[in-house]
Amino acid sequence: MAKVILSKHKRAKQWAVFSRLWHLYDAKWQNPFDSADLIAKYLSGKNKPIFHTLSDCGDHVVVINTAEIAMPDTEWRYRIYRHHTMYAGGETFTPAWEVQNKDPTKVLWKAVYRACGTSLLRTTRMERLHLFPDNVIPDDIKINLCSQIRQLRPVPKRLSEYTKEELDKFPKLYEWPEDYVKV
Repeated sequence: MAKVILSKHKRAKQWAVFSRLWHLYDAKWQNPFDSADLIAKYLSGKNKPIFHTLSDCGDHVVVINTAEIAMPDTEWRYRIYRHHTMYAGGETFTPAWEVQNKDPTKVLWKAVYRACGTSLLRTTRMERLHLFPDNVIPDDIKINLCSQIRQLRPVPKRLSEYTKEELDKFPKLYEWPEDYVKV
């Protein structure tokens, strides 16, 4: 059998396939359930060409702005999380908005946990998930980041974020008369 000699460039590419990368995802104004499916894909390694269901080749995912997630329609009120202490009468049902107020990372964590499936590797995949309620990341994690996962939805600009020139250029539907008095 002939020995295959790889150039330095091809060898580095091969090593990069097997390395664990650190990805950044901004959860601001994103649906946590759609985001969880995307994040679970990176945690399990489904984005790599060497993926196999029995192999543990997933990457680390750092998620920022989990306090600013957006759920569709009336999900904040009607999505209920169940918890049981395993004692008699220890079952509680908590709406999503209460869970988010107690811990701003918990709703997204639960969504990713569910999206990871029932595999035996779910706990090791969840260990590679790093959630932060705002955009402040510790320096020891920040130096590892090497790529960014694109958001699923564009984040709209707030009215206060527009400049005076942009507001003046915006087309008006109605021009108020000069003698109009606003109350």
